[in-house]
Amino acid sequence: MKYLIVNADDFGASRGINRGILEAHRRGILTSTSLLVNRAWSEEAATLGRQTPDLSIGLHVDLREKHGAGENLQQRVQEELPAQLQRFVGLMDCPPTHIDSHHNVHRRPEVLTEFVRFARQHGLPLREHSPVRYFSKFYGQWGGQTHLEQISPESLARMLATEIQEGITELSCHPGYADSSYPGSYSGEREAELRTLCDPVIHETLAAHSIQLTNYSRLRQLVSGAPA
Repeated sequence: MKYLIVNADDFGASRGINRGILEAHRRGILTSTSLLVNRAWSEEAATLGRQTPDLSIGLHVDLREKHGAGENLQQRVQEELPAQLQRFVGLMDCPPTHIDSHHNVHRRPEVLTEFVRFARQHGLPLREHSPVRYFSKFYGQWGGQTHLEQISPESLARMLATEIQEGITELSCHPGYADSSYPGSYSGEREAELRTLCDPVIHETLAAHSIQLTNYSRLRQLVSGAPA
């Protein structure tokens, strides 16, 4: 069987991003998201998430605010992982379903071991270190240039048809609406991603290739082979 988790990063980054993620879940194929816990819109995201039981919500560890030159990143990770997990539980009244990091900082060699240790300690699937294959090509910007063709319905349909393998895959995405509370460079691309994730052709492609949507809440059942 081919199982697909569609996970949106940056839940809590802005009101527009929160709204876009919920729309992609309700109208589109999004099944999962990762929450930034220390942003101005984190509490709103958590409230929306608690009202959306079919959306699995993980922890999107963010180290950007205090990380600077000369800082001991390993020490910062050791402090921030438990602090952000505690903040997540306080917001959501439950543990996260998975863990990843803003800009995939957990990949850095000097902190990866600590992320892996922490994830195992708490029984959390860590991006790229779990039975879930990570697929990151659905992204509309590189080299300082926007590439809307990469995040079009036609492009995503082609990726689903050719790239999704047997087993469990996470397709990462970044849907949302542009607003002044998140002045990042990836704004028009977020709206394009949102339109694509909600396009009827994507549902048709999933059905045509026998790809079943799932989320991180169901991962343990899928890995153990228990009935979903």
